[in-house]
Amino acid sequence: MPHILVIEDDEITAREITLELAAHGITTERVHDGAQGFQRALEPHFDAITLDLMLPGMDGLTLVTQLRERGIATPVLMISALGDVDERVRGLRAGGDDYLTKPFAPDEMAARIEVLLRRQRQEQPAQTKLRVADLELDMISRTARRGSRELTLLPTEYRLLEFLMRYPGQVLTRAMIFESVWGLRFDPGTNLIDVHIARLRRKVDNEGEASLIRTMRGSGYRLG
Repeated sequence: MPHILVIEDDEITAREITLELAAHGITTERVHDGAQGFQRALEPHFDAITLDLMLPGMDGLTLVTQLRERGIATPVLMISALGDVDERVRGLRAGGDDYLTKPFAPDEMAARIEVLLRRQRQEQPAQTKLRVADLELDMISRTARRGSRELTLLPTEYRLLEFLMRYPGQVLTRAMIFESVWGLRFDPGTNLIDVHIARLRRKVDNEGEASLIRTMRGSGYRLG
């Protein structure tokens, strides 16, 4: 299920976006200001972003420019009350993938998001295997190996390992893991992730092998 970051300070507009995308089977997370939106947009689990250009904290043009400078390629639909040609050109040149002027028809907004998602899927070559060091995940046969060892994984362990392997070397927070693997909003009181990480680590990291699953105290987990 696609997951969209909605960076919008206007309550009515944000509600229109989230309700319309939900009707199309798309989940959303919403933040209210540019500075927070920038930090969230750096996270790897969003498929696209809707971005208001007039934001408190950090304006949309600055936000998307800094994302592109950091190599973040997540598709961005810019939304603004400024609809003249010069403003649209500025937004697209700053790194936006599409531009929508307020007020807009919610179904048009959803259609534009679906186009961005479809374009992104077409541009990305289908991966059938993931590799980190001597750890390999075959996504066709849904099997995993560490060196010459085949790993026997339960379905949740497989999904957890796949998520970790898609972002090697990156610190993934518990909230990111919980939302991506379990599809639920993170509950700080749960130890579900820690229990599954411990089980997965026992299968991936045998005695005498280099440890691949690392706990980043106070932050989350990192593979590799």
